[in-house]
Formats: sequence, C-alpha cells, structure tokens
Amino acid sequence: MSPDVDPPMLILGIETSCDETAAAVVSDTAPRLRANLVRSQMAEHRSHGGVVPEIAARAHLDYLDSLIGRALEVAGIGFGDLAGVAATGGPGLIGGVMVGVMEAKAIAFARDLPFIAVNHLEGHALTARLTDDVAFPYLLLLVSGGHCQLLAVEEVGRYRRLGTTLDDAAGECFDKAAKLLGLGFPGGPAVEEAAKSGDAKHFPLPRPLKGRAGCDFSFAGLKTALAETVRDHGAPDARARADLAASLQAAIADCLIDRTANALEIFRARHGATTLVVAGGVAANATLRARLRALAARAGFAFVAPPPALCTDNAAMIGWAGIERLQRGLVDGLDFVPRPRWPLDPDAAPARGAGVKA
Repeated sequence: MSPDVDPPMLILGIETSCDETAAAVVSDTAPRLRANLVRSQMAEHRSHGGVVPEIAARAHLDYLDSLIGRALEVAGIGFGDLAGVAATGGPGLIGGVMVGVMEAKAIAFARDLPFIAVNHLEGHALTARLTDDVAFPYLLLLVSGGHCQLLAVEEVGRYRRLGTTLDDAAGECFDKAAKLLGLGFPGGPAVEEAAKSGDAKHFPLPRPLKGRAGCDFSFAGLKTALAETVRDHGAPDARARADLAASLQAAIADCLIDRTANALEIFRARHGATTLVVAGGVAANATLRARLRALAARAGFAFVAPPPALCTDNAAMIGWAGIERLQRGLVDGLDFVPRPRWPLDPDAAPARGAGVKA
C-alpha cells in the first residue's frame, strides 16, 4: 500500500440479539465484507418449536469467542488491525444482547478501541448501503419476526416512522402459522417452501387493514383466522397444509403491499425521493420480494433488496452500521446499558389499537 493512502477502516461486528451467534469483519473500502460467519442455533431450539431465551444466551456464550477468532482468521487480520468493535446493543433477547455487548466491551477495553453499540434495527436499515450504496433518503420496509415497520431513512441515526404493527409482526405470523400447521422451525422458510405446491386461493383468509388509509399493519386477526380454519377443517393433510401455507403467504404479502403502497406516496410527497428498500428476515421471502419489486416499478421507485443471507440476522450489518457511526463520531462509552427495546424513531407517536403491545 502506498504510504499516502489511508489504510482501510476495519470493524469487528458482533450479533447476538436472538438465536444466531454471528461475527463479521467489515471494511469501509472494497471488498467491504472481509468475513461474515453465522452459527445457527436451530438444532438447540427446534424441539421447543421456537427460541428459548436462556438456551440462546448460553449458546452465545459457548460459541462467540471461537467465532470471533475464525472471523479474524478469514479476514486475514488480528485485533491490532481493527479500528473499532461494534455489537448489537438491542433490541432483542436481553440475555443474548448482554453476551455480545460484554464481549465487545472487553475487546474494546483490552485493545483501546472505540466501542459502538448498534441498534439491531439500524443494522437492517443500513444494509442496503453496504450492498448497493443506496443514497439517503429512502423508504424502508423493515419486516422480521419481531418488527414490521415502514420508515423514512433520512440519515444515520435519523429515522421517521410512517407505520408500525398494531399487534403481531409478519414474521411472528409466519412462525406461529408454521407451528400450527406442523411445518417446523423456523417458520418463515417452512411456510414459503410448503406454499410452492399450494393453491393461494383455496382458503379465503382476511387481509387486515387492507384498503384503509395510513401505513400501519395488523396480523393478529389473520393468525386467528388461520387457527379457526384449521379447527373447522380438522387436522390438515399434506395437500391442505400446502394450500393453507400458500393462502397465508398471499394474505401477508397482500397486506404488506397495500400498506407499502400508501407509504410510497407519503414518502415521495415528503422527501421527493424514489427508492424503496426491504430488509429484515421476512425480506428473504422470494414471493414478497417479487411483489415489492413490481409495486416499486409501478410507482416509479427503484427497488433494493439485500441478498437473503444479509436479510436474516448477521454481524455484517452490525459491522457496517458501526463503520457508518464511527465515521460520524458516534461512539459509545463502556457504561452503555443493553436495551431489550430500542425504537428507531423515539419521537413517533404511540401506536394505538386493541392489540398494541405495551
């Protein structure tokens, strides 16, 4: 490297907010993604039909050290080459978040490095800038197991919520439906796979809030309707499970498309920009991606969806958010307290509805 060329900014990213233990090394120069390792905990949780917080936290403790070592090895660097350490500081399962935060703090303290606590949702929100250099501002559909929101992404650390779920998130609906139908865990990919051979019009499931003004979501009623349909028809055979999966997937997609269409017009009027980004675990769903791409095209918007592997939880997004924040001088003290809840838009008015969670 020429002596007058600055070395790349390399950040270690750590993600432990749920049931993936992940470590990555990310750079501010190409190639940006130097290492991206994820250790899934599906084997530990599958028999329980969902994520058990204590089991998740213990698994993070067991595997995080070695995963970080492997990430540095893959990237071909040592701790001395790092410019900082970023870890998910919330929201998430607090036991797991604490494991990642304490590990990052220990490395930062021992190596005298900046520590950056990253909002997990901000990691998802900024992934499109890692993969596609998307310029601010852009409209984000953030759709995952625990979150379903439409946000105007104006700058790093500046987000304006246009809509949120009044009860369940779309990913939560997928997961509970998969458990109800006996399709296995994790629910989203299981429903998507079963839906491939199903008839999406066979079961007339509702589309909550479709056709109404605004950008809020609601999926609790859809989940209840699916449960009632299963109860009325009895235990489904393979054919019925496929049709139910396809019908549910179509209903969820219809709701997401309808609410996003409203948000596109609001966002364009307020910001004069025309880029739609989808992120979060449910963004890996191929049917949803195709429908969002078509919606964006009809509205005259560019459409960006990160690769599926960067939609589900990963440490690359945390490392990249760490770079974006460090470049702006946004670092945290070692007294940072992990947060089980951490809204991207703390100034947003409280959502109101019968199913709103406290």
